[in-house]
Amino acid sequence: MSLEILAWILASGLATGIGGIGLMVFGGRLGGAAALDLLLGFTAGVMLAATVFSLLVPALDRGGIGEVVVGFTLGAVLLGLTDAAVPHVHARFREGRRPPVGAYEPAERRAGLLLSALTIHNIPEGMAVGVAFAAGGTELGIPVALAIGVQNIPEGFVAAAPLVEIGTPRRKAALVAGLTGVVEPPAALIAFAAVEVVGGLLSAALALAAGAMLYVIVDELIPESHARGNQRAATTGLILGFIVMMTLDNVLG
Repeated sequence: MSLEILAWILASGLATGIGGIGLMVFGGRLGGAAALDLLLGFTAGVMLAATVFSLLVPALDRGGIGEVVVGFTLGAVLLGLTDAAVPHVHARFREGRRPPVGAYEPAERRAGLLLSALTIHNIPEGMAVGVAFAAGGTELGIPVALAIGVQNIPEGFVAAAPLVEIGTPRRKAALVAGLTGVVEPPAALIAFAAVEVVGGLLSAALALAAGAMLYVIVDELIPESHARGNQRAATTGLILGFIVMMTLDNVLG
């Protein structure tokens, strides 16, 4: 692995820290809930376009439909099992709703559960970056890494904003936002090494990353961006994110 690839892997994963800095500047208020849902929709749009153009299309170019379907299904199943097995909370679903009696959690536990949810979210992003570099070098890897890095910026802001709203100090919330991206470089490095060892499974590996990412988009990002009644803003964000990633993939690919 070259230093250039390693730098891209680290930069894409740690871009959530930029969102944390934005949180400290704006104090968790960027035009209200509608703006936050627009940012969440933007994240979904970038990931959706990356899933299609940067993962599935190259997978189909490198292998048969059967191999791609198997890899894609396995990726979705693995994320589904992880989602079911790891204790976590979808914080945005619970905003503005009164939880059942006894459902209140200490701030520390809630932060831990939120971090678990974001860890689940970021694992397939790291996998996608690592697999892309292993499968196509910088030509395929850089567009994917750039896309993940771009969407990690608003993701970091959106991830930390609910913590500020429940009273978490801005610096601590910003730190949590930055830490959510820490899992991505290790996931990318593991995926890169695995594909290097089993080079004949490039197509399946790309499809696996695509399946995992699509699971996150459908199970978490889109529902959460619509949970507070800002469907139009969220949909606008998704379309913008899709256009941005489609353009990057065309220009850089």
